[in-house]
Amino acid sequence: MRSNLIGVSRFESLFRKVADLDVYKSDLHRLNDFIDANVNDLIVVGRDNAIANARDVIEPWDLPLAKGIQRSMEEFDLLDEELDIEPIMRKLVSLPDLGLAYSDELVSSMPRIIGAITICLAKTFKVLDPELKNPQPEHWEKAFSIFDMLV
Repeated sequence: MRSNLIGVSRFESLFRKVADLDVYKSDLHRLNDFIDANVNDLIVVGRDNAIANARDVIEPWDLPLAKGIQRSMEEFDLLDEELDIEPIMRKLVSLPDLGLAYSDELVSSMPRIIGAITICLAKTFKVLDPELKNPQPEHWEKAFSIFDMLV
């Protein structure tokens, strides 16, 4: 069984603070799937960018971080105490071997990146339905589809 990147109470608190949403323990696996998919996509593009620049190390600037994700990283910095960084760091160890090394700067920035895409997800639910209080499976599917097109 895989470990959760964010504990249940912190997950619930984060979604409540950034988007006034109520999420439940049963939604945590959806969040983990979302984080897994998006981190993998970012890292694969980062690998391709590093290779295109004749480097054998993936740097933070190799990742395709849109302006919204960058802004959410700043927002995450203000909420940093809300998330347990250790499970996020363990997640880095489980990333697939893409044939390149991860720079220390990339490793140290991953908690912020993961926090930012989590914040973006929560806010996406509110864009999809401003009156939404509790995301249902169909909301998660729509959000996944949006991120699949953009990340």
